[in-house]
Parts: sequence; structure tokens; C-alpha cells
Amino acid sequence: MSEKSASVLWTGAGKAGKGQISTESGALQDFPYGFASRFGDDRRASNPEEILAAAHAACFTMAFSFACEKAGFATRTVDTRAKVRLAAQGEGFVIDRIALSLKAVVPGIDEAQFQQLAEAAKRDCPLSKALASVPEISLQASLETGA
Repeated sequence: MSEKSASVLWTGAGKAGKGQISTESGALQDFPYGFASRFGDDRRASNPEEILAAAHAACFTMAFSFACEKAGFATRTVDTRAKVRLAAQGEGFVIDRIALSLKAVVPGIDEAQFQQLAEAAKRDCPLSKALASVPEISLQASLETGA
């Protein structure tokens, strides 16, 4: 069993407030976020959706690589992007879509098995399971030649 942690310190009220995100590993240490980085064009800070996208992409990528290995294929490279959409809903917001995009080099695998393993990894990775309430989690998977 594994348990990881992160913390946030928020100072100030509402739109004027500022937050700092820290992770147990130290990968993020007092990393800034706030209204402008979530809803505006501030690219110097992060936001919850960006962090969720990174976590989902990382989890899915590992699940895919492990599934390939279990099936007898060694992944050479696996490049995953995740886009998380935050949409207005009533008085608040909801994450209504996550789009995963996978490009991988997996020598010896055929397209059908590649797609099957990618879909299984999307379904079975722990973050996908945790995000089951998101109405749409899509996957576009491309098998690359690696030349």
C-alpha cells in the first residue's frame, strides 16, 4: 500500500488570494497558483486541472508500459498528453472532459493489440478509476515506428 501527500497554503480572499502547492517528494515546493493561473493567462503559476492532467498522464503511461511488458512487449518510448477541461456548471464548475493522447514506440506489437492494451490501461489505471465521475475520458493512441 502506498500513500502520498501534498499540501496547499492559501492566503487572501477569493480572486485576490494566492496559493502555494507543495508535494511530499519536493517536486513542487511552494509552487504558486491562483485565480489568474486557473482562469486567466498567468503562465508563471499552476492550477489544479494542470496538476490533475499531469497525474493522470503519468498514471496512464505507467499502466500502459506495465501492460505491454506483461503481454511480452517492451515499450521503447511512451509520450502521453492529457487535457483536462474545466467547464462552468450552474454557479460553479465541473471537470467534464479529459482527453488523453498517447504516442508510443513498442517494437513487435501489432496495431490491434496496441489499441487493446492502451484502452485497458485507460480503464484500469488508478487515476482513471478515481476520475470515473468525469463524463468523458477519451483516448487517441498512435503506434509510432521509432525510426
